[in-house]
Amino acid sequence: MDTRRIGSLTVSTVGLGCNNFGWKIDEAASREVVHAALDAGVTHFDTAELYGGGESERFLGRTLGSRRDEIVLATKFGYRGGDAAAGQAAPDAVRAACEGSLTRLGTDRIDLYYLHRPDPQTPIADTLGALGRLVDEGKVREVACSGFSADQLREAERARAEGARFVAVQNEYSLMHRRPEREDDGFEGGGTLEASRETGIAFVPYFPLKSGLLTGKYRRGDAPPKGSRLSGEAGVFQSKNALLTDENLDTVERLIAWTEARDRTLLDLAFAYLLAHKPVASVIAGATKPSQIQGNVAAAGWALTDDEVRDVQTLLDAAPAA
Repeated sequence: MDTRRIGSLTVSTVGLGCNNFGWKIDEAASREVVHAALDAGVTHFDTAELYGGGESERFLGRTLGSRRDEIVLATKFGYRGGDAAAGQAAPDAVRAACEGSLTRLGTDRIDLYYLHRPDPQTPIADTLGALGRLVDEGKVREVACSGFSADQLREAERARAEGARFVAVQNEYSLMHRRPEREDDGFEGGGTLEASRETGIAFVPYFPLKSGLLTGKYRRGDAPPKGSRLSGEAGVFQSKNALLTDENLDTVERLIAWTEARDRTLLDLAFAYLLAHKPVASVIAGATKPSQIQGNVAAAGWALTDDEVRDVQTLLDAAPAA
């Protein structure tokens, strides 16, 4: 698999998001997914103290075992869900969170440590100072942020002299969620591709398949597959009405027609489009079964030309995405 850089780290262009571990799948199923990722050449594993109430980190740490040194291990702190980010990036909270993650992961260092959400109560310079001390102690190798706006990225870059520097930002980005491409609108993700270019930090997209909408399994006029993420069944993550709109499905059909004319799939395009944007280092995709890993890795092998990127943007602009 191709690799790219995040600060001093080298990562596979497809990363495994471990957000399903402990929530949607148990430890045995998580182990199968992790082993499939390792076998496929994935070296970038992304989790958080939030995921599975801490079980994601525990599952991942136990499964990696002696193979820990083969991968770049990323985790996140400072977000408990809802509005619970305030005060979670204060220096004492940063250290306590790091120690907790190290214990759950069963490791002596975190390769890439993310502030999961901006903390409205704590100056970013204070957070970077605390993270810098963890780097100095060898408990963290590189630090990053998630859920930041373009202005917040620039503010953090200005504060770098007082502590560590963010080397990456992880925000939602997909064919159906293109806010990072647009001007900064003051909300999460707005204009962050350009801010990443300006500051020289890597961009790490999450939700690249928009909850499965971009896998090709949802078609105009067809019922969602039974048990699928957007089927609307009890216990399924997201209501089918949230994404399976006529406008979205029309866009999906245009994209499928374009990819099929090139002997490719919508899944291929979902990864290739993101990786065609220079700041993007690694695309984080979750998985609940080994076969999904194999499909994601294969999809990243398509390198779009500039003309193809423009063609796709024309198709997308026919119906504005979120």
